[in-house]
Amino acid sequence: MVEIEDIMKSMTFEFFGNGKHKIKASNHLSKDNALFLDVRSKEETDTLSFGLTYHIPVLKISINEIPDRLKEIPRDKSIGVFCSSGVRATIVYAYLKTKGYKDVLIIEGGYNGIIEEIKPGKLLKHIKIKK
Repeated sequence: MVEIEDIMKSMTFEFFGNGKHKIKASNHLSKDNALFLDVRSKEETDTLSFGLTYHIPVLKISINEIPDRLKEIPRDKSIGVFCSSGVRATIVYAYLKTKGYKDVLIIEGGYNGIIEEIKPGKLLKHIKIKK
């Protein structure tokens, strides 16, 4: 297991500057083994949420439930974590790294970044690329 101290020590100017901890929603949509992890609160997801039925599942687990529901998050998928502002996604990103998750990234732009990519025209392009 990686310790939180190790994760924090790796978060240097270079780490944040090169953006390797983030991925654009469009790039995540293009992956074969991707999963979106929505860490917003239940109240938020009850108010405004989405599902991607054509090839990428969306797993909704509020940040406060992550420790108790960790086993629900597959280790063999590319995990794209998001929330509304990026704060909770960053916390969950660091937490999952300490738990040994290798392929976990923060979705750039959070919820809004994903919504922009699932508009009909853009979504159709992703579907055609997958076929």
